[in-house]
Amino acid sequence: MSITGIPPCDRGVILSGTAGAPCSLGTRRWTLAVAILGSSLAFVDSTVVNVALPAIQQQMDATTASAQWVMESFALLLSALLLVGGALGDRFGRRRVFMLGASVFTLASIGCALSPDINILIGMRGVQGLGAALLVPGSLALISAAYPKDERGASIGTWSAFSGIAAALGPVLGGYLVEHYSWVWAFLINVPIGGVVLILCALKVDESYGASRKDPIDLRGASCITLGLSGIVFALIESPVRGWTSPLILIAAVVGVVGCGLFLHVEKRVRAPMLPLELFRERDFATANGLSLLLYAALGGSLFFLPLNLIQVQGYGATAAGAALIPFIAIMFLLSRWAGRLVDRFGARPPLVAGPAIAAVSFVLFTLPSIGDSYWTGFFPAVCVLGLGMSVTVAPLTTTVMNAVGAERAGTASGVNNAIARTAGLLAIAVFGVVLTAVYGARLVHELSNLHLPQDLRESIMQQRDKLAGTVLPEGTSASAVAELKQAIGMAFVSGFRLVMWISAGMALASALGTWFFMRPQKDSH
Repeated sequence: MSITGIPPCDRGVILSGTAGAPCSLGTRRWTLAVAILGSSLAFVDSTVVNVALPAIQQQMDATTASAQWVMESFALLLSALLLVGGALGDRFGRRRVFMLGASVFTLASIGCALSPDINILIGMRGVQGLGAALLVPGSLALISAAYPKDERGASIGTWSAFSGIAAALGPVLGGYLVEHYSWVWAFLINVPIGGVVLILCALKVDESYGASRKDPIDLRGASCITLGLSGIVFALIESPVRGWTSPLILIAAVVGVVGCGLFLHVEKRVRAPMLPLELFRERDFATANGLSLLLYAALGGSLFFLPLNLIQVQGYGATAAGAALIPFIAIMFLLSRWAGRLVDRFGARPPLVAGPAIAAVSFVLFTLPSIGDSYWTGFFPAVCVLGLGMSVTVAPLTTTVMNAVGAERAGTASGVNNAIARTAGLLAIAVFGVVLTAVYGARLVHELSNLHLPQDLRESIMQQRDKLAGTVLPEGTSASAVAELKQAIGMAFVSGFRLVMWISAGMALASALGTWFFMRPQKDSH
C-alpha cells in the first residue's frame, strides 16, 4: 500500500494463484478477518509513523534526513522485496509466509519502540519493511485461495472497505497516543494486533500454494534492485548534508545506478523474473504504469511533508494532524464503487485523464495556505479535491492493469504495478527532501537577514537548518525573538513545501497528459 494507505492496484495481486478446494463458510470468514487485520498492520503503520515523526525528531534530536530514513528504510525493503514476498508465498505456502511476515513485523515493532537512538530505529524500520514485504502480498493471496471465483469480488470489496476504515482511523488513534502518551505507542499498538493475527491464522486459516510454486525465486533480481534503490535513496537523502561532491555520495549514486542497470540485465535473462519486462510491450500496461510512477510519486512524496507542515509549522497536535486526511479516505471510500462504473460507461482512458488532472488541481490548492490559516479554508479543500481525483483514478487504473495482459498474468501485472507505485513514493520522498531543504535554506538566510538577532543565536539557527521546521531554539531566547524566529522558520518551510506541491501538480498533470496521448481509446483496446 502506498503512503496514503490507498493501494493502487492491490486487489489483483494474487488472482493468478490456485485456490484449491473451496473452504467452508466459517473458514472463509475467519480468513477474511485475518487478511484485514494483517494488511492493516502494514497499511496503517506508514500513516501513523508519519504523524509520529515530529515527536521522534524532537526527542531524538534528529535531522530531517534521519526522519526521512525512518520512513525510507521501511519503504525501501517493502518496495524492493514485495514481488519476492508474493513468490515465496506461492512456493512455500501462503499462510506460512504470511505468518512469518506478521511475526517479523510484530517483533520489529517492539524493536522500534525500544530503540535508544535514531540509527537503531531506522534499522528496525527496515526489518519492519521486510516483514511487510512478506505480509502484504499474503493478505489477498489468502482471500483468493479461500473464496470461489464468484464470491471473490465481494470478499475483496469487504477487505477494501475495512482497510479504508483502518487507514482513516489509524492516524487519528496513533496521533492521540503520540500526543497524550509517547511516539513509542505508534509502534507498540502493532503488537496486540500482530498477536491476534498469528493466533487466528494458526487456528482458522487453511494453507494454500500458488500455480507458480515450482518457479525459482528471483533472488539475484531482488538483490540488485535493493542495492540500486539503496544507493540512489542514500545519495538523495544525504546529499543536502554531505554535499554532492562528497566521495560517499558519489559512490552511493554510482552503486545505485549500476545496481538498477544490473537489475534490468538480470530480469531480461532469468527464468522467472520478479519484473517480467515483456509486459511493458503492451501499450496500455506501460501507460498505466507510467501514470502510477508519476502520480504516486507526487502523492507519496508530497504527503510525507504534510504532517510536518501541520505539526511543526501550523501548530496542530498529532491527533488533529492524523485526522487531517480523513476526508481524503472518506471520499475514496464513498466514491470507489461509483468510480468503478466509470470504466464500464466511458472506458479507462477518460477517468485516467480526469482523475490525475483533478489531483493536480488539489496540489495547487495545497500551495495556498500560509502560516496560521484555518484548516477548513486552507487545507480541507485541497484534501477533498485530492480524494476526488484519486477516487476517479484508482478503480480504472486497477482495471486497466488487470485487463491489459490477460487473466493468466493479471496477478503478476497487478503486483508489478503495486511495486512501481511504492517505489515511486520511495524515490519521491528522497527527491522532494532535496528540493525542500535547498529552498528552506535559501529562504531562511533571507528571513534571518531581516531580523536583528545576536550573532550566536543566528549561527545556532543556521547550524540546525538540516532539521527544517524541527529546529530547536536555544534556551534563554527572549519571547520576542522566539516569535520572530518561529515566523522565519515557518515561512522558510512553507516556501519549500509550496515548491514541492507545484512539482507534484506538474507530475500529476504529466501523468494525465501521458495517458491522453498514449493510452488507446476503449474501442481500440483489448
